[in-house]
Amino acid sequence: MPKMWAGVTAGRTDPLADDFNSSIRFDSRMYRQDIKGSIAHAAMLTKQGILTQGEGDALKEGLTGILKDLESGALEIDLSCEDIHMFVEQELTRRIGDTGKKLHTARSRNDQVAQDLRMYLREECDEIAALIKALIKALADQAEAHKASIMPGYTHLQRAQPVSFGHHLMAYAMMLLRDLDRLSDCKKRMNISPIGSCALAGTTYDTDRRMEAELLGFDGISLNSMDGVSDRDFAVELLGVLSILMMHLSRLSEEIILWASWEFKFIDLSDAYTTGSSIMPQKRNADMAELVRGKAGRVFGGLMGLLTVLKGLPLAYNKDMQEDKEGVFDACDTVKMCLKVFAPMLASMQVRTDNMLRAAQTGFINATDLADYLVRKGLPFRSAYKISGQVVARCMAEGQVLETLPIETYREFSPLFDEDLYGEIDLKTCVDKRVSEGGTSEASVEKQIAYVRAVLDHG
Repeated sequence: MPKMWAGVTAGRTDPLADDFNSSIRFDSRMYRQDIKGSIAHAAMLTKQGILTQGEGDALKEGLTGILKDLESGALEIDLSCEDIHMFVEQELTRRIGDTGKKLHTARSRNDQVAQDLRMYLREECDEIAALIKALIKALADQAEAHKASIMPGYTHLQRAQPVSFGHHLMAYAMMLLRDLDRLSDCKKRMNISPIGSCALAGTTYDTDRRMEAELLGFDGISLNSMDGVSDRDFAVELLGVLSILMMHLSRLSEEIILWASWEFKFIDLSDAYTTGSSIMPQKRNADMAELVRGKAGRVFGGLMGLLTVLKGLPLAYNKDMQEDKEGVFDACDTVKMCLKVFAPMLASMQVRTDNMLRAAQTGFINATDLADYLVRKGLPFRSAYKISGQVVARCMAEGQVLETLPIETYREFSPLFDEDLYGEIDLKTCVDKRVSEGGTSEASVEKQIAYVRAVLDHG
């Protein structure tokens, strides 16, 4: 079949070239946006007198019918068409005759595809934002339940200082709030209409670009027609936002995998989110978390792929830009699936507070508090630091912990040590004393949870 763009060429390409050139296998998912955009375009052409009222009504009725039939399954997308735009126009012309050929007046596929992609991705932003909020809520709920559950905090994967499990989880809630902010900012720049830019230079018709943009819920229009058709910053930016989000999910996945291991055994994941081994009956693998960790690389690849596609392109539109969709579509699908599984996995996990506390008790993670005790007694911090290190070494040599070392032994290192020491280095005291804003004290964690919940309620 000759192509709709047949003219100076015969419009007959080799079947292999047809298949290579076609994008309908992946851009067909934008059929709703394409049809809604065309309805708005027809309304604008009618209002400007470029089409008659009768022609505008026929176009709207035909397009509405196509959308209804696609939604119901009465009409299937013809994958032999070059892209979704050609399919819709071809089906419209089949239904209403030559009036259907007038739909493409004062626009090009270049600005049409840019508009469809922006409309599609802004909806993806909303879906992803809702899923991020669900995960933040799951984190806040677990943090609420464990705002006083003591665990070792780590640096360099070495036990460092005591924190609450709730405090640890709220660190990820804060990361995800930033992801929400980035997603919202990205959507603002995305929500600009390129339609009316046409191929690259605008059009000779007296169009009303702002009317069309308003009908489609855009906040404004692109102010340079060449930029309008060639800009894919919004897709790159979304991939960047999703990559940072997946990096955060990957970090949390890594911790979940460690915590669920026998070496830590800080948590038990629900059977619904673990798998077994084909030959080792005792295994309970954190495969969902491992998959999220692995899929982060897939999303990162989408970002690098699109940056590479765009980096050497001259203005304005080039066929290379057809490669803008598969990577970003796949990234959106991947992120949504990861978020959908992550929230219930986190909500259903059981926390082994006894094992967390035991790990905290045997890691000398109150050594900093021991030094602070001496500082409050008047010793310079560096001197207190050295004595604390010597006390820890003594404990390790004698199989003791700071809480069990006799006061007589402490006094061998400094006469400043007294019986009140044991209350100061108790792990619960160590946690509760971190009263600085954002710290690990129970009161501070409660404030963090309240802040996050308020953002979710008003965001």
